[in-house]
Amino acid sequence: MREYATPLTFPLPTTGNLTDDVVANARDHAEDVVFSRPSPDGGETPWLDVTAAQFHDEVCAVAKGLVAAGIEVGDRVAIISKTRYEWTLLDYAIWFAGAVTVPVYETSSAEQVAWILEDSGARAVLTETHEHVARVTGVRDRLDQLNHVWSFGDNAVEILVRLGEDISDAELEKRRTTAGPDDLATLIYTSGTTGRPKGCRLSHGNFMFELGVAVEELDRLFDTEGASTLLFLPLAHVFARIIQIGCVRSRTRLGHSADIKSLLPDLQAFEPTFILAVPRVFEKVFNTASQRATADGRGRIFERAAETAIAYSRGLEKGRVPLAVRAQHAVFTRLVYGKLLAALGGRCRHAVSGGAPLGERLGHFYRGIGLTVLEGYGLTETTAALTVNLPDAIKVGTVGRPLPGTTVRVADDGELLFRGGQVFAGYWNAPEATSEVLEPDGWFHTGDVGEVDDEGFVRITGRKKEILVTAGGKNVAPAVLEDRLRAHPLVSQCIVVGDGQPFIAALVTIDPESFEAWAATHGKSGTVADHVDDPDLRAEIEAGVEDANRAVSRAEAIRKFRILPDDWTEEGGQLTPSLKLRRSVVMRELRDEVAALYG
Repeated sequence: MREYATPLTFPLPTTGNLTDDVVANARDHAEDVVFSRPSPDGGETPWLDVTAAQFHDEVCAVAKGLVAAGIEVGDRVAIISKTRYEWTLLDYAIWFAGAVTVPVYETSSAEQVAWILEDSGARAVLTETHEHVARVTGVRDRLDQLNHVWSFGDNAVEILVRLGEDISDAELEKRRTTAGPDDLATLIYTSGTTGRPKGCRLSHGNFMFELGVAVEELDRLFDTEGASTLLFLPLAHVFARIIQIGCVRSRTRLGHSADIKSLLPDLQAFEPTFILAVPRVFEKVFNTASQRATADGRGRIFERAAETAIAYSRGLEKGRVPLAVRAQHAVFTRLVYGKLLAALGGRCRHAVSGGAPLGERLGHFYRGIGLTVLEGYGLTETTAALTVNLPDAIKVGTVGRPLPGTTVRVADDGELLFRGGQVFAGYWNAPEATSEVLEPDGWFHTGDVGEVDDEGFVRITGRKKEILVTAGGKNVAPAVLEDRLRAHPLVSQCIVVGDGQPFIAALVTIDPESFEAWAATHGKSGTVADHVDDPDLRAEIEAGVEDANRAVSRAEAIRKFRILPDDWTEEGGQLTPSLKLRRSVVMRELRDEVAALYG
């Protein structure tokens, strides 16, 4: 059993809560700009600045409204909304009122909304749109404890501010200071890849521990002149949430972008110094750039530029970049890389990736063009990051070393176990599920399989429950093959199968946008569904399969694949809101397709 620990670099918090950051910012840095919110009318100034003092006053005014509405200490208040300034405002207002935030993905179905509100015992819900209100009211008969449903579309913020006009500052301060590090801050429900979502009980202390080390370790992101980031991931996800709280703590200028369609113009107007995204976003950016270059007749140039970027990054890792690679890199910096960085606003030099493995090739590509992707690893149950690559301590292809005060252990079966102050106290109303993953001495079973090298860098190799065992007894981790195959420009999603079968196979979906560009350059017409058996398309995917197979032994390699006519989506139920594959759903829906692979 292998174990690696990183010493704690600061004392554990014994008093206070997350609201202290807002109070300290307003008191000591009142005029610092801590947010930029979209201008209502766009105009010449697309972003309006919000100072630390203004944010504090807005939070207090809304929190008073929650108190006046009857929200008590410890009550759960849900938020159903896209990523926007009001989400963050309400999050802190709920904490100022002494209550607990329950995030709900805005794409959740009425049944999912009903389960989370019922299980959490939410007393109030803040929604974004009338459609969200309808989802709640449609299941209201199951929610006896729910007293209030407010909507941003019906001026929820203004209503709460007016409602709280008679609540005194002293009464609010008493509420704000009620919670300590051990008290519940939020219930974040898992995305349900393996069944019904479970509420993770995360305390103020969990976040305070996590941020106490993460903000310091990632000082290149948070503690630089003009540091800023634009959030576009759902704030219902712990990954975006921890960055939100980290920005408030460090007074890093934070913006929100709710619509993925406007993301590129938002990035160019906001000019963030760092961003965060899940691997699928980085894959999409690369694949889109590749397809556009091909459509413009510059496909070979882009391929050479990509290979040069990867070679340049590998040279940096070895401590020596060959002269020829440096020369080519200088040329492509002007011709290709600069345009890619300009699309992110021109100032972005770091990105944080989490949620799934990024893949070594993409990691080297982005570092080679001048955007260092700091890949990390964590779960909802661990308040986001357990490990992270740092600007000055990075090993591409790994998820970094444990954060200070965190210990990793590799069990005899390869499962990764962690212990640290960011590990949750357990699941809400689910003691049996808690005991399955959390040992009495604090060790948390992640369910992921991985390795730890001599320097403490952690590498994720698969999910324990997703290990396939072929008819010949070979254990195969599908994630290794899937991550590599998804890197192909035409591939959107894939699932590797073969449990109990004589060989490994795969089902593949095609990215509609990439296919459109590819079809145009190959003289094809129609949709993906018209070309699932097209020899040219199959040849493209076969090249991706061959590349993926290079990462594994012959016994683990993909022997057959099928191209599917339709992509998998969150709306279709095959992907979670964080774009993870719901394997059980896909396997259930496509059992005939899987059977045909072995027919």
